[in-house]
Amino acid sequence: MIERLRSLIAVLSVVVATLMVPGVQVAHAVPEQPWLADSPTLALTDLGLDPDLLLYGQVGTATLTVPVPAGMVPSTLNLTAQLPVDVRSATITVSQDNRVITQADIPAQRGPVVIPLGGVLVVDNAISLLVRSYLLPLDGYCLDPTNPLRLTDVSLSYTGREQVPDVVADFLPPILRKLVIYTSRRPSQTEANAVVQLATAVTSHYGKQNPTVEVAPLPAPAAQPPGSARPLERHIVVSEGPDAGVSLYPGGGMPALLVTGPAAALTNQARLLTSGLSKYALSSKAVVGPLDSAPQLPGNETTIRKLGQPGVNAVALNPQVGIALDQTRLGRAAHNIRVHLQGSYTPLPNSIGGQLVATIGAETIARWPADASGVVDRWVDIPDRLLQRYTTLAVQVSISGNTGRCGEFQPITLIIDGESAVRSEPARPPVPGGFQSLPQALMPRVVIGIGDDRFGDTVRAVQIMTGLQRLSALPMDTSVVPLAEAVASTNPAVLISPPGWTDSAVTLPVSAPDAVPMTVNVYDDGGNATTLTLEPALKFASLQVIFDGRRSVLVATSNGAPAQLDELLTWLGADERRWSIVDGVALVSIAGRPPVTVTAPQPTAEPASTNTSSGAVWWWIGGSMLVIVLALTVWLRIRERRRIKGG
Repeated sequence: MIERLRSLIAVLSVVVATLMVPGVQVAHAVPEQPWLADSPTLALTDLGLDPDLLLYGQVGTATLTVPVPAGMVPSTLNLTAQLPVDVRSATITVSQDNRVITQADIPAQRGPVVIPLGGVLVVDNAISLLVRSYLLPLDGYCLDPTNPLRLTDVSLSYTGREQVPDVVADFLPPILRKLVIYTSRRPSQTEANAVVQLATAVTSHYGKQNPTVEVAPLPAPAAQPPGSARPLERHIVVSEGPDAGVSLYPGGGMPALLVTGPAAALTNQARLLTSGLSKYALSSKAVVGPLDSAPQLPGNETTIRKLGQPGVNAVALNPQVGIALDQTRLGRAAHNIRVHLQGSYTPLPNSIGGQLVATIGAETIARWPADASGVVDRWVDIPDRLLQRYTTLAVQVSISGNTGRCGEFQPITLIIDGESAVRSEPARPPVPGGFQSLPQALMPRVVIGIGDDRFGDTVRAVQIMTGLQRLSALPMDTSVVPLAEAVASTNPAVLISPPGWTDSAVTLPVSAPDAVPMTVNVYDDGGNATTLTLEPALKFASLQVIFDGRRSVLVATSNGAPAQLDELLTWLGADERRWSIVDGVALVSIAGRPPVTVTAPQPTAEPASTNTSSGAVWWWIGGSMLVIVLALTVWLRIRERRRIKGG
């Protein structure tokens, strides 16, 4: 009896300990069907959204549009709420299509809140919710407009079970956590090209969901992958063959997808999955004709609407809006950017003074007085020195005067129209340079050069291109070719040569010294300035960015340490933010220490200046010699005359 009690207590202890473990379950598997997700709870980051919601002002709003897998329905919105200072209470409402779904009070102390979503309607595998907050300040206190209601650790719980796709159109789910692409251990050039294109296209399709993309070898050509996919995971086989098509493998579990075709058709079959035609593939097999993969680029003049912002507006005492200038949406490296701000603001009374201010970061680039018309019609030039991969142009109406104790003065509405024009010119060299010029300097089409190790280099190409694609708002078009062909090409290129770099046609910023140690200025992964000394015998791997006067090139190489290059690419892919923040012209990895970035070299004097200086020196030398020759001539003539007279 005592032994049974001890066993029961031990079991209960394990159960209690398990229940007390914190954290969000990404996906629950069905016990009898472990490849299906069952009633998962997913963080907003898994859904491609920012992790937190910040609601500003007495009445704050935020819109959530989240994907819903087939067979599931959202059940609860889970979050942790923290009230701003000097706020007595707060209430949140969640509505859909002007219909209030639920209302919840926020606890005074920071804590969890579970908001039921009963009755929510799923349309096209997604729901759109409007979250609105209402704040009540303490008596005698004013709300701080810069201190929001913070909703953190936001997640969404679903009820229902993931459905097994039975047609090609349903193969890719609305939410994807991982994709494994299988291909031959010795892929052909065509297979390598299709794998890289498929991986890049899927990464673009899912955007900020950032699914993991892996490449694995097949045990035999066109063979079914070993094992079954896990919840919210898919497997695709890419294999060159005589019959073109995209088809589901038969059998139990989560079916894998076969993408096959001859050399001339395989790439088009791979493009089907992420094209607009995929929704019409309502069978277990589909065949597609030629598809154009090149995105439509905006050109030298576009609008903020075409760059992804239908218009921006704000309502506040000092309203401010941000205009996103994303070079990846321009599809190229750009400079000389000008924005024609068009819109309106609430006209100010005579008792209130005001001005409109345009800023980038902490620097003001334009200001002009507010007038009674309330019209915004102004060209603003963006200095090249302030340009980044993503640049935010902030526009604010700044007012002064008596606005009341808590700003009871009527709030001002600022609107910038979506038809505001954006002009730009191609930048050669890119602005900014180095890693911050990527991926826009490689767009719209990049050639990828690989060597004799086709499988290994295909894996590396997928790691590089998925990392770069996550930075881009537009899909990148890729073409895998032999390394020598990519070096000779005039197109932007990614050159992969793990054993080493010996081609003199492309000069690297950092290379292994022959005999004498070389010291370069670098930044560590914490952004701290330091130096790195490269010894002749030191093995290192690197990613290096070069502009050769015609195009931008990214080189992935090492000096005899291919495994170190793989470690560097794995480090970059472990956190999607790393590709975004890396700067400089080279990222160098040495065994046993974190990677470091190499800064761009300081600009040197122009060749023309050197020639002018050198020419001046020769003029001085020539002039001095001429004076000496004249002096000797005069002395000789005087001496000759004296000799004649004395003779």
